[in-house]
Amino acid sequence: MSDFAAMRRNMIDGQLFPNRVTDRPVLAAFEKVPRERFVPDQARARAYLDEHLHLGGERYLLAPLVFARMVQEARIRFDDVVLDVGTATGYSAAVLGHLASAVIALESDESLAVQAEEALTELGADNAAVVQGPLSGGWPPGGPYDIVLIQGAVPEPPEELIAQLGPEGRLLAVESQPGAPGRVVLVEATNGNPVKRDLFDASVPPLAAFARPATFRF
Repeated sequence: MSDFAAMRRNMIDGQLFPNRVTDRPVLAAFEKVPRERFVPDQARARAYLDEHLHLGGERYLLAPLVFARMVQEARIRFDDVVLDVGTATGYSAAVLGHLASAVIALESDESLAVQAEEALTELGADNAAVVQGPLSGGWPPGGPYDIVLIQGAVPEPPEELIAQLGPEGRLLAVESQPGAPGRVVLVEATNGNPVKRDLFDASVPPLAAFARPATFRF
């Protein structure tokens, strides 16, 4: 077993499973994807630590535990189509591709999108397609989606992305308000009326694309 394979196994046994990530297909997906392939070379030794990894600029790869718990709560089925918003270097899309029928990996940064496409191609992730565009607009041509997963904190679940959910679709995001702890929320499209509920606390870096405009104060 290589050092990275051992790290990956330790991530599952020491981080995910003891912290309520117990779904076998989810754990198997995390074991299959080499997380070190999706981070800068200087960060590879830290790829499996329980921390958000800086990818440059304002972008991060979410910590394994937060992302794994979101994936588990999404209840992804083998025939689902997933929109992965802010895929960055593509790690999240690679994991999701082992659970879903198809993944649309949306990225706004051209350099990150190129890295994601190269990594996913190298790993043979044929059911994950990288598309480039503004994160806040989602990707309507690929919808409606069974799952929308946002890779960073947002002030509230974006209505434009909720509108791209199909019947019984589910959106997972970390909702973060100034001065309050972040919360992972689930929005379900139930009978055409989205219903939101809180799931668990989580602190993750924000996605600037969803930041509210600053307001002027006297």
